[in-house]
Amino acid sequence: MEGRVPGRLPRRPDGVRPPWKDRRILLGVTGGIAAYKSIQLARDFTRLGARVEVVLTESATRFVTPLAFEAVTGGSVYRSLWSVEAAARHLALAGKADLVVVAPATADFVARSAAGRANDLLTTILLATRAPVLLAPAMNDRMWSHEQTRRNTEYLTEVLGYHLAGPISGALAIGEGEGRGRMEEPEYLLLHAGRLLGRSSRWEGRRVLVTAGPTREPLDPVRYLGNRSSGLMGYALAEAAWLRGADVTLITGPSSLVRPLGVKCVEVETAREMEAAVRTKLPGHDLQIFAAAVADFRPGQSAEGKVKRADVEADGGWMVSLVENPDVAVDTRDARREGSVTVGFALETEDLVDRAREKMERKAFDFIVANPAGEKGAGFDSATNRVTVLDRAGGVEELPRAEKWAIAWQLLDRFAGSWAPDDPDE
Repeated sequence: MEGRVPGRLPRRPDGVRPPWKDRRILLGVTGGIAAYKSIQLARDFTRLGARVEVVLTESATRFVTPLAFEAVTGGSVYRSLWSVEAAARHLALAGKADLVVVAPATADFVARSAAGRANDLLTTILLATRAPVLLAPAMNDRMWSHEQTRRNTEYLTEVLGYHLAGPISGALAIGEGEGRGRMEEPEYLLLHAGRLLGRSSRWEGRRVLVTAGPTREPLDPVRYLGNRSSGLMGYALAEAAWLRGADVTLITGPSSLVRPLGVKCVEVETAREMEAAVRTKLPGHDLQIFAAAVADFRPGQSAEGKVKRADVEADGGWMVSLVENPDVAVDTRDARREGSVTVGFALETEDLVDRAREKMERKAFDFIVANPAGEKGAGFDSATNRVTVLDRAGGVEELPRAEKWAIAWQLLDRFAGSWAPDDPDE
């Protein structure tokens, strides 16, 4: 899946935020060594604002304890189908869950679920719930590749509509070497769960294109002209659109950020490469967001070899002539689909609103997001931002400073309202 890079994990989100906020997640844990990771998963769901209830199978208690989950969630942990206090516990838990996540899901649990067994609390809940179900398989690679396991997982996904995250390749239990069977990491399970919680009819089937990051214009093979953009705002927008159910393409300049899960990424370096990529990918998209910090100029000539200090001193300095780069948003206007929504960004040092509006009109944007340059906690090199949103109808709305991820979620609310009716499920 796009965005899943072995050995690299996305930044773990922190703080209450949608789509996890106030949602009820039932976390099932079965008896595999990967159960220890589920403690972190339960903690992360809780920190994101979800209400988490945990169900442990009998074999899971051989690896983890109820107390550990109670400590990180503040909620209840259930182990037995049989209870004097709650004779229909499985129905109560199944009925109020917005999402059921089973991590790890062992080969035995997968087999019992595919057979429709109801011989413990967790399998009984699966038969009773109508919420989406996300399974994170974890087992030895030989067990995962067995034909019976294949048939079981195919039945669960194709017939019952369950969702799988993983397994991934990597180190297995001590003595088992490496192979595909390792449980997906909690950071990615959070995002898989978030997409099931966040998807809506307003966004499903929509195609979204986002540009992000800086461009680098080479002076010689080792030096370049660039800017301080990290790409975080564009990456946050791409991830938030994917969580809502959209089909997302991210065209990114050089960035150290982990590529967003599920997002198709196209990596470029220069402004001309970004313009070519946008022209190729843009047709057919419902929403295009130009968030990249594209260099306005590039060196007129790039040296073929590394420029030496001694040569520069002998010549009396290094004189660089700059030429204009293509304007990616303007030069690809003819590739926009009629009726689509186009969004631009403006980073300004003064006259923020006036300059942003002029840019919106000149580049035929439907919205423009303006943010101040040089302000602490906004713009480049910052995890937070403070933006003002302008639209073609004359609206001006200032959003208070917040994490760029939170800003991204708010921005998508505004953009989607212009091409789709309200979704009663949101």
